[in-house]
Amino acid sequence: MASRIATTRSQDLQPLAAAGQTGIEAWRALHTLLLRELSPAHAALLAEPVASPARGEVDWYAEGDGAAIRLQDMAEPARTAAQARLDGLVGDIEALAARLSASRTDGDRFLSEMLGLALRLPGPRPVDLLLSSTGSGRRTRQLPVLRRDAAGGYGSIMAYRTTAGPVRLAAVLEGGRLPADREALAAAAPGRVVTLSASTGRGVARLFATVTLRAPSRPLDPDVRFDAVLHAPPGLVADGPLARFRRPAYAAARAARS
Repeated sequence: MASRIATTRSQDLQPLAAAGQTGIEAWRALHTLLLRELSPAHAALLAEPVASPARGEVDWYAEGDGAAIRLQDMAEPARTAAQARLDGLVGDIEALAARLSASRTDGDRFLSEMLGLALRLPGPRPVDLLLSSTGSGRRTRQLPVLRRDAAGGYGSIMAYRTTAGPVRLAAVLEGGRLPADREALAAAAPGRVVTLSASTGRGVARLFATVTLRAPSRPLDPDVRFDAVLHAPPGLVADGPLARFRRPAYAAARAARS
């Protein structure tokens, strides 16, 4: 029996696509492929999406009895066993995608791309970063800087507590000037690269990731509330005067929304 296990809002997520077709639109083809090439257990990993344009939401359905339980909420040793089973199934699908990507058939290569998109699962909790336009020096990266365009450096003036000392994060939008106007920025930003780095105290900033900007979702200002204190990156704890100042403000914003 199929039951609804989740509902996502279209305005909160950017649909992934290949060759002009989204992963949701290709669900039936992918489900049939996994049934044919692998097993029902592999196909069951892809919950069936049922979109409702009127509500701006997608309901996700899966076969099973009883209430759905998130992996991170399972008790041991069931959680470890389920994770091992999941890793094995995903590994099989990744191997199938790699085999299809080497095919000379356009349809096989398309299915390979779609399988890759379908395996990009959201994390167990959101991570929010609140960055301000700052300087780029070891001293000035903790100071806000006025700027006319959107390009340049951004930093987390709020520090994060770690065993190595206070850590601050930074982002640099590469590629030259960008307009600050909302519509103009939305048109010019796709394809630009953002480099992310971290520094301890006044030490050297170390690059840890890059992000490529893609086409923005609509509307440009969705009703999404962020909490950089509650949703700090894994292993980091928001700390210092700014964190203590922002914590009640974020809590008030969540209460107003609910």
